[in-house]
Amino acid sequence: MSVDFVYLASGSPRRRQLLQQIGVPFQVLSVTVDESLESGEEPLAYVSRLAVAKAGAGLKAAAGAGRVGDAAAERPVLAADTAVVIGREILGKPTGRDDGVRMLQLLSGRTHEVLTSVALAAGGRTSTCVSRSEVTFREIAVAEAGAYWDTGEPHDKAGGYAVQGLGAVFIAQLRGSFSGVMGLPLFETAGLLQAAGVPRWSVQTAAGTR
Repeated sequence: MSVDFVYLASGSPRRRQLLQQIGVPFQVLSVTVDESLESGEEPLAYVSRLAVAKAGAGLKAAAGAGRVGDAAAERPVLAADTAVVIGREILGKPTGRDDGVRMLQLLSGRTHEVLTSVALAAGGRTSTCVSRSEVTFREIAVAEAGAYWDTGEPHDKAGGYAVQGLGAVFIAQLRGSFSGVMGLPLFETAGLLQAAGVPRWSVQTAAGTR
């Protein structure tokens, strides 16, 4: 069965941009979930759990936004979560300048992993997939890390950098999915959307926020 759009349960401008890139019609849902790490939780389990939780929250938001019997409230809900992992530490969004500089110093001259889990709730079930990428940074001086923080770009980015922005100058090598490191792996996402009957390559892609 074909549907005319998907709900995106994310406030990320990067994920909106990526869906627009492949022409997927969508409407944005604002959702909030507890992103606390559970005791002993592995990074893969963490991102997978949060992606599913965001999709579930999106389903509730869609149902609340629509009227009883409103077909729009039954559209598929797409959600994702991304984690930057160095060693066994998960790097979320920096809490401030010192934390942002600390993260870049951890990543400096080393290879880290970026995990992005995608969840699509449709037809009474939730399908998931995970993208794994490896990113190698060159050496970054403390002063340069501070100067990068001061640009404002890394303030809301997992791991404290943006692969598609000014932070690209740090990246010596990337193995895996560029879009996955951005926050929404397009190959995997397109597969989930195709299975749910969501069109792509549409001229009209973005709608408003509910």
